[in-house]
Amino acid sequence: MNSLNALSPLDGRYSKDTETLSAYFSESALMKFRTQVEIEWLLAMPGANYSDTEKQSLRAIYQQFSDADAVAIKALERETNHDVKAIEYFLRQRAPHIKAALWHFACTSEDINNLAYALMIKGALREVIEPVLKKLLHELQAKAEEYRDTPMLARTHGQPASPTTLGKELANFAYRLQRQLYMLAQQGILGKFHGAVGNFNAHCIARPDLNWPQIAQQFVESLGLHFNPMVTQIEPHDYIAEIGHHFARINTILLGLARDIWTYISLDYFKLKVVKTEVGSSTMPHKVNPIDFENAEGNLGLSNALWLHFAEKLPISRLQRDLSDSTVMRNIGSAFGYALIAYRSLSKGLGKLQAHHSKIEADLNSHYEVLTEAIQTILRDQGIDDAYEQLKAISRGERFDAAVYQQFIAKLTLPPDVKQRLIELTPARYIGLATSIYT
Repeated sequence: MNSLNALSPLDGRYSKDTETLSAYFSESALMKFRTQVEIEWLLAMPGANYSDTEKQSLRAIYQQFSDADAVAIKALERETNHDVKAIEYFLRQRAPHIKAALWHFACTSEDINNLAYALMIKGALREVIEPVLKKLLHELQAKAEEYRDTPMLARTHGQPASPTTLGKELANFAYRLQRQLYMLAQQGILGKFHGAVGNFNAHCIARPDLNWPQIAQQFVESLGLHFNPMVTQIEPHDYIAEIGHHFARINTILLGLARDIWTYISLDYFKLKVVKTEVGSSTMPHKVNPIDFENAEGNLGLSNALWLHFAEKLPISRLQRDLSDSTVMRNIGSAFGYALIAYRSLSKGLGKLQAHHSKIEADLNSHYEVLTEAIQTILRDQGIDDAYEQLKAISRGERFDAAVYQQFIAKLTLPPDVKQRLIELTPARYIGLATSIYT
């Protein structure tokens, strides 16, 4: 496809960022994974007795799945008007020595589909998405460490507040992301192989002597998936909803990061590395814009819109089956795609950040009024009941510099050691345990 003619920016403007996902969520990939499930079921069926050479030859069909194979399947689908039946007929053609009756034995289409999608999701998570998120986490942790000792004015409600450090604020996001990645890694990816309505009806009438639930469980688990014992025609997609909620939290955390860094850039706390060939504005030559963080914010929102829709829609199916989930499931790759663009934009943006230390220091030194918290707490400790009220009367809505602060401290009647502690205090030193509270 010419990316300039693509309908979706995932396959157009951002195709370079998302191409790794096509191996899992393209139409061809879905065919490949369906083919894998059909072949593995053939090999796992009770009584199957294939040589190692035969197994290798059959598995090569999906392991070496090609564009020509996908075209052949689409041709069969046009005849049958059924995408899964086309897979079965394709396999009959590719392996004519296998008895036709053995393909798709006792299966409903959803037995094939749910396992194919589960394999697609598992592969994309483990091979594409999680590595990118782990890389982003590492980069965020590195930035937090780089600026561990950089005091910075905090801004609660957007107003000057008790100081923190630049590193500590980045470490907050790193910790939250790390926690979510741990939970995502524990997520089970489920599958079913129970037949038309989840009761092994056809299996039992054909071979009543076999333990079909056990056979199904062994087969699903042989694919590296978790077995769901209670299903209808479909695996109910609860695990996809769970994944959706995992990503809704991850994306929301990172959206907050993008907005905070954007704000720090607007405060001039961060400078962006200049790429000489780039242009920031078509009319204002001086501009260096935080586009990576803006790009991330937009794509995280798109990803979450999809994930939250999946979480609300997919676990609901009328009675034993309706087909409204089919078209929705085909868009799971888009949810991953928008997220992947965002994660890479954040990574790129983090690499451009440079702390503007002189601006950060000047801001601290312009707001000595943030030390009134320290003063009133010390006065409370000395037993002065109206300490807060005294400080409020002189400071609310006012700005102190170092001279005003020192003049105020000089008037206080305090033990010498306590007074000296306040005399030596500056906003840059009033950071509590910010440099040591995280590792």
